[in-house]
Amino acid sequence: MGTGVVKDCRAARSVRPIRKEWGNSITYKNSTAAKKVMNGDNNEMKAVVIDGFGGPEVLTVRNVSVPDVGPEQILIKVDSAGVGVWDIGERQGMIAQMFGIREPIFPWVIGSEGAGTIVAAGENVSGFQVGDLVYGHVWAKNPKAGFYAEYTPVDADHAWAIPSTLTTEKAGALLIDGATALRGLDDTLGLEQDEKLMVFGASGGVGHFAIQLAKILGAQVFAIASGEDGVALCQELGADAAVDGHGGDMAAAARDFAPDGFDAALLTAGGKVADRALASMREGGRVAFPWHPQQRPDPKVPANVRTQAFDANIDQALITKLNNLIEAGPFDVHLGNTFSLDQVGDAHQALSSHYLGRLALLPGL
Repeated sequence: MGTGVVKDCRAARSVRPIRKEWGNSITYKNSTAAKKVMNGDNNEMKAVVIDGFGGPEVLTVRNVSVPDVGPEQILIKVDSAGVGVWDIGERQGMIAQMFGIREPIFPWVIGSEGAGTIVAAGENVSGFQVGDLVYGHVWAKNPKAGFYAEYTPVDADHAWAIPSTLTTEKAGALLIDGATALRGLDDTLGLEQDEKLMVFGASGGVGHFAIQLAKILGAQVFAIASGEDGVALCQELGADAAVDGHGGDMAAAARDFAPDGFDAALLTAGGKVADRALASMREGGRVAFPWHPQQRPDPKVPANVRTQAFDANIDQALITKLNNLIEAGPFDVHLGNTFSLDQVGDAHQALSSHYLGRLALLPGL
């Protein structure tokens, strides 16, 4: 899924709620630790719950029953949950609308990506075992038992082993933006070794991953970041050149880096500054930008420059390649800030502020 900002919940007004409490039963496989979750006083978990769609005021933190785990699912003890603009869309009801969920079942635990330790596995699960460190995603589920919780069930084919070079805390904020960056660079742009790539919005989630993946793929990377701290992060992550899109002489720096123009560009944001940057594309260049759930103008580019919107379309082949590139490294997930579950309102507010890299909720805090 793309990384578009959702501004309101008008699209969700046709969604009719149903209230239902989760049961406590879980199917376990070779897991003494998991059985303790539902025994005695330990059959509940702390979670961020909504009882209806809306603004930040609908976010509540309370105990709910540990969700059921199906025969093809794993139960993850969550160490880290990525916080992204799509979570605002989920909170407001747009994600339910997009996936055709017209009668959502509440309470609804939000959170679409995260990482942690497997504590139980369904009877049909293969390739994973209790104790494995994994990261994964949860989207169109009704009721939704998401990653903003101490435990969450995940379809086994939507989970992957965490690369050995990353902690679970960082891996929780990797999947969606990491997949988006790689899909844009590899499948959409067809980035080749030694090509000159511009990354606009380079100090954000998708952008800071794109810098590192492009370097591993052998490209020369020109990063356009936000603020002096963003420029410093891009340099630290290996960008060949970096400039502040709001305060630096972007056009002069671009000409110095690519006198004949850029071969490719990955945009994570639009607007006049992005359009000015794209004036430095060469004839025949390629520009890619993540699909946005709300219509917005395509970037303005010189003649004979191709533009293409794309979606992450997370699948096994993409994440396998992502993991292999991360293992080849160097690669890091920069966490601009972390929050406890009780600070979820602050986390959502932070999404509209200046921050670097990714944000994450840490249920263990």
